[in-house]
Amino acid sequence: MNHTEEMKRGEKGAIISIIAYLILALAKLTIGYLGNSDALRADGLNNSTDVIASVAILVGLKISRKPPDKEHRYGHYRAETIASLFAAFIMVAVGIQVIIDTVQKIFSHDNLQPSMLTAWTALGAAAVMFIVYAFNLSLAKKINSSALHAAAQDNKSDALVSIGAFIGIIGANFGVYWLDPFAGLAVGVIICHTAWDIFKDSTRTLTDGFDEQKLEKIRNSVSTVDQVKKVKDIKGRILGNQDFVDITILVDPSLNVIESHAITENIEKLLKEKHGITYSQIHIEPYQ
Repeated sequence: MNHTEEMKRGEKGAIISIIAYLILALAKLTIGYLGNSDALRADGLNNSTDVIASVAILVGLKISRKPPDKEHRYGHYRAETIASLFAAFIMVAVGIQVIIDTVQKIFSHDNLQPSMLTAWTALGAAAVMFIVYAFNLSLAKKINSSALHAAAQDNKSDALVSIGAFIGIIGANFGVYWLDPFAGLAVGVIICHTAWDIFKDSTRTLTDGFDEQKLEKIRNSVSTVDQVKKVKDIKGRILGNQDFVDITILVDPSLNVIESHAITENIEKLLKEKHGITYSQIHIEPYQ
């Protein structure tokens, strides 16, 4: 399956998330308002931001499918990562707002008992989001999509947030009134934490960060290729869901061009079959 087909499959996950978030956000905000639950309203606001984040990821996946052009010789793969970064900014903005609102609610001592309907709404929403999370995580692994993986992690945090809201609402119904707004505060913290994780992964990719252990495994593999005397240098970068590596190897200086080229072809085949890397630049230098 080529990159374009993979991204088309990834778009299905983003669309499913958008539909789920739209329905849940509307239900939570309405029922949370009518049922006097700060936790459920905060959870609904969280889902509202998730709609925007999921749309950003969908747009990023669509752009990443565009073929290379004169200005983007490596393609548009990083549009996917930029979409994840944009989603993180939206999430942290709303997370901070939720924290501020719920802290004010806690200190206002406005003790209202939320309706039990809000509790069952939160629990049902958690079940829905766990299903969406499992689907998107499985799809992200199949197509190796960083943006869809970020969306899946967001799905999981949303499910946990809804469980927290459920616990807070149940506690408030047993007389622990502060537990409902406190659950709303926890929602805000979880939103910010999830945003930070996505931001950290996205910026690492955009600044050409690459797993050192993975590079070492690639180095060891290339070292075993016949007639490779030494792996002098190896670098890696990630563009969307694609790994790019640049490798400098030392070979017998008496080899001709055809023989040297055959070595690079063997290395490229090894990288694709063993490490799933289809984009590589192999530079040959004489072994002294």
